[in-house]
Amino acid sequence: MLPRWNRALAHLSKLRSFNSIELGKDFSMIHRQSYAAVAPAAPDSPDKSFPARSTVNLDKMFWSKPCSLALAPDSPLRVEDPKYDGIKRIILKMMLFYSKQSKSIRGANVIYRRVLSQVDKPAIYEVFNLEKTFKMTFSLLVLHMWLCLRRLKAEGKDGVELGQYLYEIYNHDVELRVSKAGVNLLLTKWMKELEKIFYGNIVAYDAALLPVAKQEELTDIIWRNVFSDDGTSKPDAAALRTVQQAMARYVRREVTCLSLTDKEAMFSGNFMFTSLENSSPDPMRR
Repeated sequence: MLPRWNRALAHLSKLRSFNSIELGKDFSMIHRQSYAAVAPAAPDSPDKSFPARSTVNLDKMFWSKPCSLALAPDSPLRVEDPKYDGIKRIILKMMLFYSKQSKSIRGANVIYRRVLSQVDKPAIYEVFNLEKTFKMTFSLLVLHMWLCLRRLKAEGKDGVELGQYLYEIYNHDVELRVSKAGVNLLLTKWMKELEKIFYGNIVAYDAALLPVAKQEELTDIIWRNVFSDDGTSKPDAAALRTVQQAMARYVRREVTCLSLTDKEAMFSGNFMFTSLENSSPDPMRR
């Protein structure tokens, strides 16, 4: 990665963590960009220290059988479109509230809020022994965006289109976060660098799950994209190796769980990632 970009990440981390800026619930104007293009991966920046040790036994976590992540019909966490009749429904229909595009944008907003609910909570940092910095939160944000985009693509054209809206919401949110963190000069330049990291990480994660990939490849990719200070491809400490292996199991399990989650739940955003707030060996669903 460019030295200038390393300095930018370090500067952002000192100014403000991702957790201090909340995502707006709705985006009325979305600038369309394509996430189909591929950019080369970029190494991580040196801006993170690790806590002394994890507070849970990671060797016993994420071995349970994968299951659907869809929310139960009576879950208070579900988000449903308001149901109107009569003149209200007619007016909303005239305003294209029920159009495919409008539904997709609402669904993408809910999906992104699910991503943030996993990335912004302290649990994921405590379980995986991570320090909450700009770089770390961004890395986890990209990882969970990839999980969602991968699942949506499996639904074909409609899933890709929804993934496009999801990416645009993510991109808009990241731009706001970077700007509010204090980077206003050359903002476009830094956003392009973040975009390269995003695409590079996604390509690497996809490659690590190919049938021809070695078992340890995902662990090494997670090390480089999430944990590594200097972009090295191999973990060099036994304690940290345990953390990366646990996160690799977590990622593989979430991939399978999302594949078991039905299309309606994915498109409406009525699913939740595996809860990490209960640090027992096998976190249960809601």
